[in-house]
Amino acid sequence: MRDVVVFSGNAHTALATSICDHLGVTLSDTAISRFSNDCLQAQLLANCRQRDVYIVQPLVPPTQDSLMELLLMIDAARGASASQITAVIPHFAYARSDKKDASRISLGGRLVADLISTAGAHRVLTMNLHAPQVHGFFSVPVDHLTSLGVLAEHFREQNLTDCVVVSPDLGNAKDATQFSRLLGLPVAAGSKRRLGDDRVVIDSIVGDVVGKRAIVLDDEIATGGSIVELMDKLAEQGVSEAAVACTHGLFAGKAVDKLRGHPLISEVVTTDTVPAPAAWPELKVRSVSKLFAEAITRIHEGESISSLFDGVDPTHAPPRQRSLFDRADA
Repeated sequence: MRDVVVFSGNAHTALATSICDHLGVTLSDTAISRFSNDCLQAQLLANCRQRDVYIVQPLVPPTQDSLMELLLMIDAARGASASQITAVIPHFAYARSDKKDASRISLGGRLVADLISTAGAHRVLTMNLHAPQVHGFFSVPVDHLTSLGVLAEHFREQNLTDCVVVSPDLGNAKDATQFSRLLGLPVAAGSKRRLGDDRVVIDSIVGDVVGKRAIVLDDEIATGGSIVELMDKLAEQGVSEAAVACTHGLFAGKAVDKLRGHPLISEVVTTDTVPAPAAWPELKVRSVSKLFAEAITRIHEGESISSLFDGVDPTHAPPRQRSLFDRADA
């Protein structure tokens, strides 16, 4: 890995350091400064000339600062004659802005994707985008990792008798279906309507959850509103307890209080794509740093990324029977 150079902004240096540990390289220094007029400046403090440069920066709060740091670091690497620049974005926050669902509304996901490629990134490495179409917003190659295997390993260590995997909404049902196959469990999903950023209504549960223990799978938990609403519906159907798992545990606002003290929730499991809240020691965090390090190694050596997920990612899963949620794909 002699020609690999890894930098990080201020968003999640712990994850960047862990990735470097698996790679066997040292995280190179970056100087992020702020002028008196509030403008940011980034300086890369290691030689990039004709090197394979990886910039690790999830888009987490303060999201606009994280994004601007990323763009400035990419621009600095391009100006330093890097051979290839890969933006490693474990959490791409603007993926939620992916469709025209109101009049005269912006498409932030596409705009930010354009900014990243314009800044000089040759490739993007990310994990669990909010919606598949966001992949197509980028004009550069995107390697899209999944955390399903990492999260499944956590639950394989437990007794899964009478368990069911539950998705909070039908949009996440494909991932929930694949997750259920990894665990050998049935699957169900909530029928959700979003009324605002932190207001949702779940009208019903599609699938049999009566008297079962639930493993709720979501791609991202921000305010926790969807999860709490789902808990109410599950309780109405006699669910005895529920574990909650997600890839991106943002836990914004009062989410920690909502989930930590909920009587139905037995545990909450997330990954380290974003920094974990310090005030929640009971939170279970599974690291994806080794997965990112393996992906970086394969990119650097020109090997396949998709083969990492044989039998995990739906694209590479073995033939199987149609599920409750496959009918919509026909």
